[in-house]
Amino acid sequence: MKKILIYNSGGGLGDSIQLFSLILSLKNHFKSTEFYYLGAHENHFQGKLKDFKIDIQTLDLNLKYFGFRWWHLFYSKKNFLRNNLDKVDMIIDLQSKLRNTLILKRIPHDHFYSTTYNFKFCTKNYDFDSTDHLENLCNFFKTNIKIIKFNSKNLDEKFKQEAKRLLPDNNYVGFSITQGNTYRAKSWSLQNFITLASKIEEKNKTPVFFVEKKNKELINEIKDKLPNALFPELHTKLACPALITAMANRLDLAVSIDNGIMHMIGLTNVPMVVLFGPTDSDKFAPKNESVKILDSKIIYKSKNINKITVLDVFKLI
Repeated sequence: MKKILIYNSGGGLGDSIQLFSLILSLKNHFKSTEFYYLGAHENHFQGKLKDFKIDIQTLDLNLKYFGFRWWHLFYSKKNFLRNNLDKVDMIIDLQSKLRNTLILKRIPHDHFYSTTYNFKFCTKNYDFDSTDHLENLCNFFKTNIKIIKFNSKNLDEKFKQEAKRLLPDNNYVGFSITQGNTYRAKSWSLQNFITLASKIEEKNKTPVFFVEKKNKELINEIKDKLPNALFPELHTKLACPALITAMANRLDLAVSIDNGIMHMIGLTNVPMVVLFGPTDSDKFAPKNESVKILDSKIIYKSKNINKITVLDVFKLI
């Protein structure tokens, strides 16, 4: 394997963070292989996530929202060849839309892995029965690929020192309450979070809210009800995903909805309670033994995340 291309159709930071372990494991196994990243959206590994140092090259085909437009069929191969590449040894398709897969297959390759249409597009026949890509790729390659997880202790010292400055003590409980994409109602009510944080304070814990500086009204509303709550991002110029992960290492526990910060915290071994409503907890929850999931679809047979009660969360805490 000289060249491996990984295709990701998701556009959020969380979608990229979920690939950390897969990329690190493959790079550790295929040590002399060049890895390329092709996304339907921007390459966060070289943008907002660059401080995590996930080293993978961008394959730029100059096709915005690659795979989501049928006319990409006519340009994917041509634009690929313009990158001074004749082919790749392997394409790893991490999504399952038929259109995207057909367009992706136009790129010259020897081997192809995809879950689309029940793995029918894979160049090797195997009875894949897992939702875990790495496990399936072990079967594809007929080898054991060691799982390498991102080690948050290896973050640059500047992030660890800043996290210690912002959160210098103990007994912190983190809260992530805002969603990035607005097309699905994934947010638990603010009043629920405030009630939960109040209960946390009664246990001599300090609530820490990870809320961006721009959300001034939200911050002021929480401060009005919880004057002892901390908002560390207000007091640093280093506000970025790597700092969130560094600060997460200083927490006793975190509570989050399904969002990018959930994945940033999930890179640590800090115990988490994550709340799911309309989105798929099996697909999106961090793969971490310290993570506890509350899914309204499972508990209350409803996609309405606000069916989950404060008591439900507090019991897990």
